[in-house]
Amino acid sequence: MVEPTAERTILDLMPHQAPFRFIDRILSLEERRIESRYRFREEEYFYGGHYPGNPITPGVILIEAMAQTGLVALGIAMMLEQNMSAERITQMTLLFSLADRVQFDGVVYPGQTIRVQARNLFFRRATIKSEVNVFHENGGPVCSGLLTGSAIGGAHQQTGLRRPIDRRDYRRKE
Repeated sequence: MVEPTAERTILDLMPHQAPFRFIDRILSLEERRIESRYRFREEEYFYGGHYPGNPITPGVILIEAMAQTGLVALGIAMMLEQNMSAERITQMTLLFSLADRVQFDGVVYPGQTIRVQARNLFFRRATIKSEVNVFHENGGPVCSGLLTGSAIGGAHQQTGLRRPIDRRDYRRKE
């Protein structure tokens, strides 16, 4: 079980927001491990054109769900554990850089819930690598793989923009 304040802090620091956040809850967070849950709602935007009449969740969306839990959420948790400030974390941009040995073993339909489990293998400087497994809520396998990401410090340093991109500018106003 994860503390509600820790879960809220991690989710608030994530750059991903609806409709492109694939984490509803962080179920557990231990040293170098995380587990999340996400329910694929029937009205998700990508189902309309992906096998119309018999929609299935696209593999790239499942890989994105893996990366959001195994790289971004776990990376944020580990940075917070190292006493990095929330302000510094929001100034960083984590770029998904490699999906290795990804294997699909099951299909996810609209309305189904997945659990994403990740174990960190490497976290140093600006690079994170995790082993990530996705399961149906009943425990059946969906997909697995090794994912790697790299963080860059201010977006303007890499893109030539006049000012850093502030993710808060793009968050949905409620």
